[in-house]
Amino acid sequence: MSSKKILRFGLPKGSLQEATVQKMAKAGWNISVSSRSYIPYVDDAELEIRLIRAQEISRYVEHGYLDCGITGLDWIVENGSKVHEVGEFLFSKATRQPARWVLCVPENSPVQSVKDLQGKRIATEVVNLTKKYLRKQGVKAEVEFSWGATEVKAHELVDAIVELTETGSSLRANKLRIVDTLLTSTPRLIANPKAWEDAWKRHKIENIALLLKGALEAEAKVGLKMNIREEDVPALLKTLPALRNPTISNLSLPGWVAVETIIDEHVVRELIPALKRAGAEGITEYPLNKVVY
Repeated sequence: MSSKKILRFGLPKGSLQEATVQKMAKAGWNISVSSRSYIPYVDDAELEIRLIRAQEISRYVEHGYLDCGITGLDWIVENGSKVHEVGEFLFSKATRQPARWVLCVPENSPVQSVKDLQGKRIATEVVNLTKKYLRKQGVKAEVEFSWGATEVKAHELVDAIVELTETGSSLRANKLRIVDTLLTSTPRLIANPKAWEDAWKRHKIENIALLLKGALEAEAKVGLKMNIREEDVPALLKTLPALRNPTISNLSLPGWVAVETIIDEHVVRELIPALKRAGAEGITEYPLNKVVY
């Protein structure tokens, strides 16, 4: 009988699959997905990956079929799963914005608030979440499960829908108006409570969480290196929005130093010309794989 230690890790199949596999690769785990199997190859003998729909992962983690997994907060809430939340990881297939479950009606609908849906019909994939929201609002309405194409139903079959959106562009394209937000959801790394109590499994899960978080932090940042005269360093430091105090080291050329720092990528285009004007030379920008605080 093998005593080999294994961690069963569930990754979301479907729309988030590609983004999740890419993030895991940046974290250090290369995963190869086959169209013929839901058990992908991973270059870690202690890890077994299972590709499962995000809607189901929290249930499988809760019941112990999976030791841990990545799924959205929305499905944890929808399933009412009792799991240990290890961490929040903000990434998506389209943007770095969190996804929102929103109550929508057609643009020309007389409905202005959830109160106007008393006795009406709502279609959604998150039936439990919607019913809980309605109870909290004191509204009685019929909630039906939608298998898809929910936006179309809002115009012909139901009075309102509860749908997932990131940017709202799809809703606008379907001439729908947002009435309220039920839940803002981001991906979470969750663990089975018993697996979390196991010292080896917990250590493995914490390592994955640390490196995955480091990979995500690095996505929006870049490294900058430059050379500058020592006398110009004070002016440079005023220009530089450092993640931490920048590293300054002496160069072989007297009176000159090298400065290295990490900054948000979106400010680089304004920053580099300002650094040049502050006296910096040999400015080099480079991508990062991980940033671990």
